[in-house]
Amino acid sequence: MQARFIERSTGMAREKRSLESSSGDEGQPDSKRPALASVIVEALKVDCLQKLCSSLEPILRRVVSEEVERALAKLGSAKLSGRSSPKCIGGPDGRNLQLHFRSRLSLPLFTGGKVEGEQGAAIHVVLIDADTGHVITSGPESAAKLDIIVLEGDFNNEDDFNWTQEEFESHVVKEREGKRPLLNGDLQMTLKDGVGTLGELTFTDNSSWTRSRKFRLGLKVASGCCGGIRIREAKTDAFTVKDHRGELYKKHYPPALNDEVWRLEKIGKDGSFHKRLSKAGIFTVEDFLRVVVRDSQRLRNILGSGMSNKMWDVLLEHAKTCVLGGKLYVYYPEDAKNVGVVFNNIYELTGLIANGQYYKMDSLSDDQKVYVDGLVKNAYENWMHVIEYDGQTLLDIKQNQNTAASQTDIPTHQQDFLNSYDHQVTLPTLSVPVPPERPPRDTGPTAGVLFRLQ
Repeated sequence: MQARFIERSTGMAREKRSLESSSGDEGQPDSKRPALASVIVEALKVDCLQKLCSSLEPILRRVVSEEVERALAKLGSAKLSGRSSPKCIGGPDGRNLQLHFRSRLSLPLFTGGKVEGEQGAAIHVVLIDADTGHVITSGPESAAKLDIIVLEGDFNNEDDFNWTQEEFESHVVKEREGKRPLLNGDLQMTLKDGVGTLGELTFTDNSSWTRSRKFRLGLKVASGCCGGIRIREAKTDAFTVKDHRGELYKKHYPPALNDEVWRLEKIGKDGSFHKRLSKAGIFTVEDFLRVVVRDSQRLRNILGSGMSNKMWDVLLEHAKTCVLGGKLYVYYPEDAKNVGVVFNNIYELTGLIANGQYYKMDSLSDDQKVYVDGLVKNAYENWMHVIEYDGQTLLDIKQNQNTAASQTDIPTHQQDFLNSYDHQVTLPTLSVPVPPERPPRDTGPTAGVLFRLQ
C-alpha cells in the first residue's frame, strides 16, 4: 500500500509540472515570431533594391550594347552577321577619298551657343584624295550631300585613320531619353567643287553624361548618295560641351581692353591670381597689358611662384591678341616742345614726333633709337606729364593749329638729333600736332580733347 501511495504522489507531481510548464508558455510570446518593425524594414529594403535594379537596367543594357557593338566592329561585324563586306574606300578610278575638317572649333562650347571656327570663322570641309592631298573638284563625289552627326569623344583616340564604316556608326551619340535632339540646326550640307561650309549648329545638351564626357563632330556621306563609293568620314578633335550657365565665366577670344582681367587664360574668376591682381590695382585687360609693357617682372612678382613659365606664356599670348583702340599718348621732355615719343593704349612705344613729323621706330637708326630709349625711360618715370590724345578728333582740327616750336629753342643735342633727318625721305605727318606748351594740371579737356593724365 505504501508503494501505491508513492506511485500516486509521483504521478500527481508530474501532472503539476506539466500544467505549470504549459501555463508559463502561454504567458510568453513565441521567441521565433519576427517583430513588426523588422518585417517593415525588410520589405522596404526589397522595394528599394527592386527600384534600383529597374533604374540601372536600361543604363547597363545600353553600355553593354555599345561595348558589344564596338567589339563586333573591330572583329569584322560585317562577316559575323552575314552581311556584305563594306565598300572599299575609293572612287571609280581608284582614288582614296576622304572628308576632312579644315577648320578648328572655337572652344569652349556651351549649350545653346553657336558652333563656330576659331576667331568666329566659318567651319570649312573638303573632300580630298588622300594619296595626293588634292581637293576633288569634279565628279559626283565633289557635290556629295553630307550628314553632320555627333560622335563619342573617345572614338579613334589612337588616331587610326583606317576605321570602318561600322566602327564610325557604332560611336554615333543620340540624345538622352526624353531630351530634345542633341544637335540642332543645319544637319546636312552639300559640297560644291569638293568644298563645303557648315551652317548654323547648336548643342542642346552638355557632354558630361557620356562615357568620355566629350563629343566630336562627325561628317559622313548621306544615305543613298555616291552609291557604290566608300568615302571615309571626317571627325573633329574631342571637345567638351558645358552647360550655358558656365558661359558667364568663359574666356573671350580675343579679349577686349575693358574686359575684366579674369577673362584671360589662366586667370580664374575669384581665384588666387585674380585676387592678387585686384589687390595690385590691375582690374582690366588694359591694366594688365600696361604693366606688361612697363614692368613685366613686377607683374610676375605679383602673380607669384604659382604662375609657371608655361602658364605665363599662355596668359601673355592670349592677352596680346587684344584689339587696341585709337588712343595715343605723347611725352615731351621738359627741355623741348617739338620732340616727343608716342605710345598706344597699353603704353607701348609706337614712334617719335620731331618737328611735326611722325617717325616709326623701324625707320630710326641705332643711335637714334638709343636717344628714344632715354625719352621712353623718362616718360615712364614721369608719367603724370604724359598727354593723352584722341587722334581722330585732333586730326579734324590739325589744320587749325600751327604750334610747332622753332628749332632755335632746342638744346644742342636734340638739334643734332633732328638734323640727322635732313637726308632722309620725309615721312607722313603725324595726325597728332605738337602743342606749344603743356596745359595746366587743373584744366579740363581743351580743344582737340587734350588733357593731362591724373
